[in-house]
Amino acid sequence: MTKATQYVHVEKPFHFRRGGVLQSMDIAYETWGTLNSGRSNAVMILTGISPSAHAASNELDEEEGWWEPMLGPGKPIDTNQHFVVCINSLGSCKGSTGPASIDPKTGEPYRLSFPEITIWDVAAAAQTVLDHLQINQLRAVVGPSMGGMSCLAWLHQNPGSARHFLGISTAACAEPFSIAIRSLQREAIVTDPNWHDGQYTAESWPENGMRLARKLGMISYRSAAEWRQRFGRKRQQRMKPRLYGMNYAVESYLENAARKFVPHYDPCCYVYLSRAMDWFDLEEECSDLAEALAPIQLQSACVIGVESDILFPLHQQKSIVDGLQANQINAALVTLPSKQGHDAFLVDYDRFKPAVARYFKAVMETES
Repeated sequence: MTKATQYVHVEKPFHFRRGGVLQSMDIAYETWGTLNSGRSNAVMILTGISPSAHAASNELDEEEGWWEPMLGPGKPIDTNQHFVVCINSLGSCKGSTGPASIDPKTGEPYRLSFPEITIWDVAAAAQTVLDHLQINQLRAVVGPSMGGMSCLAWLHQNPGSARHFLGISTAACAEPFSIAIRSLQREAIVTDPNWHDGQYTAESWPENGMRLARKLGMISYRSAAEWRQRFGRKRQQRMKPRLYGMNYAVESYLENAARKFVPHYDPCCYVYLSRAMDWFDLEEECSDLAEALAPIQLQSACVIGVESDILFPLHQQKSIVDGLQANQINAALVTLPSKQGHDAFLVDYDRFKPAVARYFKAVMETES
């Protein structure tokens, strides 16, 4: 972890929604900016499946973070105005306790003995950081992708604990297409010969399964239009045609990007958090999404979606806005015409930076 990462050590039982308990746990987080005297200017960011808490560089760590252009002094999430805390998800392998962590009872990684994780557990674990920081109400909660799901769960668990909500390329439940993609990713991992029922080692890593899972993910994160624009039908140079793989530039791109990812993310953590997204359904016990969103109390909300997102399609962001509006919450949908699909919030900053900046400008105008 980076030297800017801090940890909340929870020395009391944490009970999981689907059963199981941790007697203690650590939740990793990082902060930027200054908490004001009234402790009222905090913005919480909850992450997608793979990022760490290091969303941006700071004085303790100058390495660029996963959302560097979005967060910092004078940036859309302006740390001159906001005290920002980014929390690494429970179940991750990026600092917070998860399946890759050491079980104090055995001295070995938890792996498949770790309790089943839900998005509701991720949200409840994030609250422990706010308790530690003695923040009773957030100015805003922000979540892209899985992080937006976690935000919705957190808002449901803690009514009135945030004044504003920014959801990005997120949803109140998993789409059948998304479930299908993630189920194939998990199948690729657990059928790798090195999986060994979760008892793999650093020397015997399920590399092939992770590599294929990452490729599937990357294909779903972008759009066909972007693949066509970036790579077309460009062939690899000076290579004999092969039965599969590496004949085209797009194949080499996926291979190189997957191999960079594989050593840095634990397979069990990927399986657990992927499954948590599939299980999440905010309206599961309600007649519709408006009823499910009824406990949420906000002054305003903004949900940003991308036209080319096939993993979290635009109609899912619209349904969140419609549900919030049905509960008399000032909510707006922002639609961006990016070709870069679900990953647009990480790469298409020409569109995302102005959209996020406009919302936070409106937030500050309501508080002036």
